[in-house]
Amino acid sequence: MTTVRVRDVCDMMDAWAPPAWAESWDRVGLQIGRPDQPVSGVGVCLSVTEETARRAQGQEINLIVAHHPVIWTPFRALRMDEPQARLCVELAADGMAVFAAHTNLDVAPGGVNAQLALRIGLEKTELLFPAAGALQVKLVTFVPESHLEAVRGAVCDAGAGVIGDYTHCSFSAPGTGTFLPGDNASPWSGAHGRVNEEPERRFEVLVPKARLGRAVAALLSVHPYEEPAYDVFPLDNTIPGVGLGRVGSLPAPEEARVFAERVRRALVAPGARAVLPDPEAPVRRVAVLGGSGGGETGRIPADVDAYVTGDMRYHDALTARERLLTVVDAGHHATETPVLPEIARRIAKAFPALSVAVLPEQDPFADEAEAAAQV
Repeated sequence: MTTVRVRDVCDMMDAWAPPAWAESWDRVGLQIGRPDQPVSGVGVCLSVTEETARRAQGQEINLIVAHHPVIWTPFRALRMDEPQARLCVELAADGMAVFAAHTNLDVAPGGVNAQLALRIGLEKTELLFPAAGALQVKLVTFVPESHLEAVRGAVCDAGAGVIGDYTHCSFSAPGTGTFLPGDNASPWSGAHGRVNEEPERRFEVLVPKARLGRAVAALLSVHPYEEPAYDVFPLDNTIPGVGLGRVGSLPAPEEARVFAERVRRALVAPGARAVLPDPEAPVRRVAVLGGSGGGETGRIPADVDAYVTGDMRYHDALTARERLLTVVDAGHHATETPVLPEIARRIAKAFPALSVAVLPEQDPFADEAEAAAQV
C-alpha cells in the first residue's frame, strides 16, 4: 500500500483550488507540520479551534484541512498564555499538520459558493463575480515534428490545454528555426561552426497562470533541445467557472418570507436575519456569496430577486431595502459549512485508503439550542 503523505493531500487540494487564486492578503497552504509526514487520517473543518483539534485527536487524525487559516499574522512570540499561539504550539507538538484553503476555495469551481448554491436548491448557476486573478497565459514553444506529440502530452497532462469540457486543446504550425551552436554547446541536431536550419513546429496552448510553472517544467522535461526556446504571453482571458459567488434560479417562484424561512432550515441557521422590503414579493433568481459577502450588496445585479450571504452590516441592509432586494444573512458559519462535505468527499475519492471525517463545530454566534442542532 502506498503511503499517503501530507504533501500528497496538499497537492490534491492545490490542484482544485490553486494558491494563486487566493487574495494577496490571505494565508493559504500548509501552515503547521511537515510535507513528508505520513497521514493516518484527515479531519475537515471550517476553523481550527481547541474544540476541532480535540475532536481530531480523538479520531487518530493527524492532518486537518481547514477553510480558515489557523495563522493569520506572524507571531511575535510563542507565549503559552496567548490562546492562538498556544493552540499552534500544541498542534505542532502533537504532530498535527494543518492545511488551509481559503479565498482560493471561495472562487474554485465546486467550492464554497457552488456548494452553498446547491444546498439552497439553485439551478442553472453561473458566476456572480468573475475572479480577476484567475487569468490564463499562452505558452508557445518550437519543437521538432518527432517530439511534438510528447511535448503536447506532457504540457497538457500538467494542466494546460483545457477549454470547457475539452482537454489537450492546442495549435501547431510548421516553420524553420535557426541556431549557431557555441563551442561548449551540445546540439540535438546540426553542426558546430555554421548557422543550422531545423524544420520545427510552433506549438501553442492556453495555460492557467496558476499552473504555468508546472507546464513549463513538463515542457522542459521532454523537449529534445539542450536550450528549448519558449514564450509566455499574458492574456486577459479568465478561467471559465472561477469566480466569487454564484447566481441561479429556483425551480419555482416563492414568496420572499417563504424563501427566507426555507434558507434558514436548509442551512441550519434558525437565527438568520432577513431584509424583506416586500415579504410577499416573488423570488426566482437568487445570488449567493458565502462568508463575508454583506459588503457586496450594492454590486448585486438588478435582475436578482434575493441574495443569501453572511456578515451583513447595518448600511448594507439599508442598501438592500432601498433596492427592494430580499436578503438572507445566514451568517459566516452557516454559509460556508456546506463546502466541508465536498472537501471530505474529494479527499476520500483521491485517497481511498484514508479515513476522512468532517469535524463537528458550532457557530460562535449560536445559542445553546442552535449549537446542539449544528453539532
